[in-house]
Amino acid sequence: MCGVLLATGAVWGEDSVPYTRLLRADQEPGNWLMYSGNYRGYRYSALDQIDAGNVGRLRLQWIYQMKTTHHVETTPLVVDGILYATRPPNDVVAIDTRTGRTFWTYHHPVPEDVHACCGQVNRGLAILDGRLFMSTVDARLIALDARSGRLLWEAVQADYRAGYAGTAAPLAVKDKVIAGIAGGEYGIRGFVDACDAATGRRVWRFYTIPGPDDPHFGTWEGDSWKTGGGSTWTTGSFDPELNLIYWGTGNPGPDWNDEHRAGDNLFTDSMVALDADTGKLKWYFQYTPHDTHDWDATQVPVLADLMFAGRQRKLLLHPNRNGFYYVFDRRTGEYLLSRPYVRQTWAKGIDARGRPIPLPNTSPTEAGVPVWPGSDGGLNWFSPSYNPKTGLLYVPVREKGEIYFKVEAVYRPGMSFGGGGGKENPADPGHGVILAMRPQTGEILWRHRMQTAPWSGVLSTAGGLVFGSTMEGQFFALDARTGNDLWHFPANDVSFANPISYLSHGRQQVAIAIGDVLMAFGLD
Repeated sequence: MCGVLLATGAVWGEDSVPYTRLLRADQEPGNWLMYSGNYRGYRYSALDQIDAGNVGRLRLQWIYQMKTTHHVETTPLVVDGILYATRPPNDVVAIDTRTGRTFWTYHHPVPEDVHACCGQVNRGLAILDGRLFMSTVDARLIALDARSGRLLWEAVQADYRAGYAGTAAPLAVKDKVIAGIAGGEYGIRGFVDACDAATGRRVWRFYTIPGPDDPHFGTWEGDSWKTGGGSTWTTGSFDPELNLIYWGTGNPGPDWNDEHRAGDNLFTDSMVALDADTGKLKWYFQYTPHDTHDWDATQVPVLADLMFAGRQRKLLLHPNRNGFYYVFDRRTGEYLLSRPYVRQTWAKGIDARGRPIPLPNTSPTEAGVPVWPGSDGGLNWFSPSYNPKTGLLYVPVREKGEIYFKVEAVYRPGMSFGGGGGKENPADPGHGVILAMRPQTGEILWRHRMQTAPWSGVLSTAGGLVFGSTMEGQFFALDARTGNDLWHFPANDVSFANPISYLSHGRQQVAIAIGDVLMAFGLD
């Protein structure tokens, strides 16, 4: 596993994006060099050509038709005027940022018997030296030559026929590519892999479901750990100074029916901090022990160095899918703070150790029980944004509950292993909110309400703007300090993507995929 299956020769421009450039990504605001813009998960652009005073002049510059029936969830990369994007299921395109013209396209054939949980989607790429890296829905990790799109190597992570899939953008760290795995609804055993960027050889693997040889083993009833889930289907963050990778983990299996998995079910619904060189666990925190509501903790962790309780701390900020916002010392994993940021009805509160105090009669039943938030959160996979200029954390929020129910769950390899689900609550159609939060306290400073709960992330900029999108296809810009609506564009299709910003021949652009169209905007 994670061994080279195909090698096709040397790579173009070995030093085109070396690790040193990734470390200094903040100093290259004209590029977008990784999934979250930098290793700290900020999704922030230091560009300010587009600001609150002129954003009304923002116009569509070009479009790229994906021509796909799958949800487009890609976050493109931009390197020196070339935009690299994934087109679902597993194509890669290189595009001229000035004109939208295609330089090259790579197609990865997907087997017909792939059954990914939530659609055959892909959220993006990583780049290191002259290589682009993509996870595939048939659970492979591939490397392409960034200049030509030529396949360089292809490595198997797991057997897709057992429900494993790759949907997240990898993270390039030093000489390695870090990649998670999807499939928590199929009874997989989750993991995070580190592969050698030059060859695809696996360097280390961290299992998110501890086995019998792990000191954390024993939080699962009987052999239920073998189908425990704990997928790692969203991209993590990295602190080069501490040499720690932070990765969120998904739900236990089966999701909603817990009759045969007594215990806390480690490390599901957790944040794990891993040594970048060895994959050794340094600390972990479990947000929702023994989860029965499908509250994956895979939201992108934000790493910020801020004053907290009177002293400077290296913090990890995490609006969680379970409805609570959390703050940790990312050096040690010390729990510092939590508070609700959406409506929640399942917990009396959080104790001094950060452990929730569940309320009675909130677990799924055969008849169904209404609980807030719904199984989609809170916040899901789409990204928040931290703006160091305003000092605020911007979060796209799903204010919506569900009626949780359970059914019998029988494990069959490659088949759904959910044991229930969440149904629409007729009493709560739900809505969306973009909120601005003081990260040290969780205090909410403003809210911008949207008609429906979003599936699109946000981008904040040095120009004092917050960009986001709605399920009705409105791409918009808000004032970062007040939340006032400054501009919108009627794209008129559903949005499942995160926006980015970069320079194209010296001019700032903002790009996002809406529907099956990648759109780039700039000033007239």
